[in-house]
Amino acid sequence: MLRRIGACGVHVCLPPGPQFRGVWLYEPKSFSGRRYGGLRMHIMPGYVHVYTGDGKGKTTAALGLALRAAGAGWKVFIAQFAKGMMYSELAALERFADLITIRQYGRQCFIYEKPDTKDIDCAERGLAECREAVTSGEYPMVILDEANVATMLKLFPVEELLDLIDSRPKGVELVITGRGADPRVIDRADLVTEMREIKHYYANGVTARTGIEQ
Repeated sequence: MLRRIGACGVHVCLPPGPQFRGVWLYEPKSFSGRRYGGLRMHIMPGYVHVYTGDGKGKTTAALGLALRAAGAGWKVFIAQFAKGMMYSELAALERFADLITIRQYGRQCFIYEKPDTKDIDCAERGLAECREAVTSGEYPMVILDEANVATMLKLFPVEELLDLIDSRPKGVELVITGRGADPRVIDRADLVTEMREIKHYYANGVTARTGIEQ
């Protein structure tokens, strides 16, 4: 289906996938100045986002971006590291299962000190599946939720995360969340947002609430 964009061209609806992220624009004349026109593909590049900092909202921001991408018809792969408990977003995203895949690579417990070998195995498996998702051509957006925390906890080396960033095809939007982002990850990113805590009701003894924090 074609849809006109102003006076300069038309937009072609394309199937999902990073190789199709772009628009076909009809140009009345070619760049060589010939009189005939034609369709030319304008590829939309993908970028690397990092959401870090000690404030609330990093995962929430990434989930909001996934919802927006799904609204545009994109397929999204979400990996949650160091998380194995039930969160409300898992139930919500079941309604978008045709577009959004979300998987957890953690156990049903928090990691407070040195991780167990089972924690490391879960995270390494998750990172391997993220590599496949990034290079598969199927997902225009890949989200690595709490990947920064995973490197802090030494669930996998930050060098492996950097390798994944460097292997990203240009059409893939990559989102990495979690406090304590390594400076090298920040250096690789195109967009970095730091969530800074100014005030939080946790300080008044409010625990995590279903539908808000979990």
